[in-house]
Amino acid sequence: MVQVLTKVWALLLGIVLIMLGNGMHFTLIGLRGGIEGFSSAELAIITSGYYVGFLSGARFTPLLIRRVGHVRVFAALGSFMSAGLISFPLMTDPWAWTLIRVLLGFCMSGIYVAAESWLNDAATNDTRGKVLSAYMMAQTLGIIGAQGLLMLGDAGTSVLFIGASILVSVSFAPILLSAAVVPAVEVSKPMSLWALLKISPLGTVGIFLLGCVYATQSGMGAVFGSQVGLSANSIALFVAMLFAGALVMQYPIGWLSDRVSRSKLIFWASCLGGASCAFGWMSHGAFWPLMASAFFAGGVTTPLYALFLAYTNDSLSPSDMPAASGGLVFTFGLGAIAGPLLSGWCMQVLGPDAFWIVLGITFLGIASFAMFSMAQQGEQIAVEDTDSYLGVLPTTSVVAVEAANEWAIDHAEHQADVEERQNEENRSN
Repeated sequence: MVQVLTKVWALLLGIVLIMLGNGMHFTLIGLRGGIEGFSSAELAIITSGYYVGFLSGARFTPLLIRRVGHVRVFAALGSFMSAGLISFPLMTDPWAWTLIRVLLGFCMSGIYVAAESWLNDAATNDTRGKVLSAYMMAQTLGIIGAQGLLMLGDAGTSVLFIGASILVSVSFAPILLSAAVVPAVEVSKPMSLWALLKISPLGTVGIFLLGCVYATQSGMGAVFGSQVGLSANSIALFVAMLFAGALVMQYPIGWLSDRVSRSKLIFWASCLGGASCAFGWMSHGAFWPLMASAFFAGGVTTPLYALFLAYTNDSLSPSDMPAASGGLVFTFGLGAIAGPLLSGWCMQVLGPDAFWIVLGITFLGIASFAMFSMAQQGEQIAVEDTDSYLGVLPTTSVVAVEAANEWAIDHAEHQADVEERQNEENRSN
């Protein structure tokens, strides 16, 4: 692992710095929006704008890279993103913020595509799993660390926005100075939603609903904290707990994923998420119960994303997996646009506790559909015939998802060969 990190440490450092800046701005939107008097519905529209831009960037960035190359696209998007971050305190208007968020979503999507292309090019078949795992951990640690940086300033001033802009600007130095030019990225054309529904109803519906959950947590969590009267430091800790839970629970859920039925694991993980939201709703703003609810609700969200990808791939041939991955990432993005809009409207009408109600109902919707799917499916794929699980974050682009699928196939085949040799040795003995 040390040799692997030695080769990609500069790329990972750049990713951490990017996530520090981007993670700060996600929470800052809720904090500063509350100070400026924006309503829940307005902040929901602002939140959704990011995912509109993200989906657009995922579609058009590969075309830009093929025309002018990774380095120019990466540097240009980084410049626009840095400028966007510093523009928030200059234009405190909901519609201006929405447009800036669309720009930031577009830029971040393109940055992910370029960075993940470099990272994937730096990996070999033997090291790809470790490289991707290190990349996912760097992203998560960056988001969690960003919440700690928010405690160093006042969201009512421009200081934190300037700090986020500086972090993003600085992050490009280690990446651009260390990354070699690679061939233009090739991303498969996404599979249509209708085709995905026919192949894997649970995977398609489930990942759409999960997009609603993830965007609501990451985008409206700070809005909820502000409206229930949490201090800025407590709100930062609340958001950090959402991602800390994912960091802790990714491994045990991934371990179970390779050993038990994935549809059952999706059901139970969703039930845990729903129960955590019910606990958060009943806590009535009590500090530690809120933190515990955030830990477990956020803790199952990211692993569920990887579970839906793995579950869908189990029903596909290797040649169909790239297109299906693109379709699932797009479907998740659609859910991420819809989720904040729904939760923001409900919070506007019912009050801040609707944050937990919407999340809980959505989690239970996933669990109910998983139960229905198990009842309709009949005989399921044997656990030993499934591909390996690799924790993929919802923040990654389809480049990382396709690389993770490639690793999962290779690793599963390798494990099957090892088990076959062991069985032959046992029979000969």
